[in-house]
Amino acid sequence: MAVTTFAAIDIGSYEVSMKIFEMSRRIGFREINDVRYQLELGRGTYAAGRLEMETVDELCEILNDFKRMMADFGVESWRACATSSLRELKNPTIILEQIYQRTGIRVEILSNAEQHFLGYKSIAAIESGFKKAIQKGTAILDIGGGNLQVSLFDKDALVLTQSIRMGSLRIRQRLKDLEKTTPHYDRLVEEFIRNDLMSFQRLYLKDKEISNLILMGDFLTDTIFQDKSGENIITKTEFLKKYDSIVNMSDYDLADSMGLEPEYASLIIPNMVIIRNFIELFQAEALWIPGVSLLDGIAYDYAEKNKYLKSAHNFENDILVASRNIARRYSSGKNHLTGTCDLALDIFDSTKKIHGMGKRERLLLQISVILHDCGKYISMTDVAEYSYQIIMATEIIGLSTEERQVIASVVRYNTKEFGCYEEINRETAMSREEYLLTAKLAAILRLANAMDRSHYQKVKALNVKLKDRTLYLIIDSVKDVSLELGLLKDKTEFFESVFGIRLVMKRKGRA
Repeated sequence: MAVTTFAAIDIGSYEVSMKIFEMSRRIGFREINDVRYQLELGRGTYAAGRLEMETVDELCEILNDFKRMMADFGVESWRACATSSLRELKNPTIILEQIYQRTGIRVEILSNAEQHFLGYKSIAAIESGFKKAIQKGTAILDIGGGNLQVSLFDKDALVLTQSIRMGSLRIRQRLKDLEKTTPHYDRLVEEFIRNDLMSFQRLYLKDKEISNLILMGDFLTDTIFQDKSGENIITKTEFLKKYDSIVNMSDYDLADSMGLEPEYASLIIPNMVIIRNFIELFQAEALWIPGVSLLDGIAYDYAEKNKYLKSAHNFENDILVASRNIARRYSSGKNHLTGTCDLALDIFDSTKKIHGMGKRERLLLQISVILHDCGKYISMTDVAEYSYQIIMATEIIGLSTEERQVIASVVRYNTKEFGCYEEINRETAMSREEYLLTAKLAAILRLANAMDRSHYQKVKALNVKLKDRTLYLIIDSVKDVSLELGLLKDKTEFFESVFGIRLVMKRKGRA
């Protein structure tokens, strides 16, 4: 039985941590080592957008320690990820290069959407509990140092995910000077977060019923609820009792009672205030605290992609559902999107030998189709541009910033003229690979969208045949498709120029 040893590294806001796992097709994956160092990277990032040289030195020392441990455990593969602690730096590229030159470790900065997608994958690693919980209305709270992510599930599907700048370390930094002016620090925190909570409730909870509340991360099980870590379920009464017992304690008293450093203990009250407010918002009677972290999600993702396990949950569908919810928010036509998506996927699947794209690119095409009309909500005269802006301003769980840029650009160039690489790179900083991917997906979207120009879904079926360097698109329709065929010329020319093939279109039964 082949066993792989894998290390997951998380460069977070207030600690740098690593877990080492063993993986095989028989056991899936299991943790064999867990190590953490306290390092408040977020303090410099959130306050000034930069890190002191001494902090970078300390980070590199920790990562070099991790490398020595990985060698001792025979680690074959690893993934090192950073979150808002590096994401919000003014110039993270320089810091990443310093880290690589001094440690040999390439650090990947996760987008907020990627971070929390991996986070909830860590909960999915507990297959039975996760699968059972999300059959009913379920909220997952992921409280980080910089941000809070709220994800809502219902009937085994992700229906909403929203990020709020409400992390425990960020709150502590913002209220640091005011804390000394009040004997009730918890009330100060509550007032500080109240507006964001009310906005979230007003915008996203109108018709949602939440039965379960899951808390991401292992911060609480490692500190406040150490005695409950084996049971994982905490009732509302138990939580409030613990809340009342610690909420007025000083950082030093909390640190002494829990065996923590004072700086680490100072994050407890912001965490507890956030959780208590969400308990009341959702009217939850109990909390599930699985005690898993981003590191478990990184390992789960690696194991899944390398076929050490097969998840019972369809994560790709979560991304699509989240995209459809965005389209619904901007009143996009459901029937047109469904029909156009079917046509686009038929073209994609039938031309794999030509375009060389894979499963991930197919997903990006689907999302591009789903979101290509959302700009109509703002303006009917410049749909492509406003669709681009909406997508760039909206986090889509599971997608990197670069993938979101590709999708937004595909949507923009669905109708706008597609410029040369240098021109588009100046505005978007796209790589050449991303530019070429955008061109391919935009060419397919243009063609599929034009086939439903009237939004009547006239095309009953599309038979796609590739012979030599000619692609035959045979349309099966009982309706008059003169409009669609008549307006396809410019779409055809762009498609042919991108893929270097000849395109022939005709109706079924006609020469």
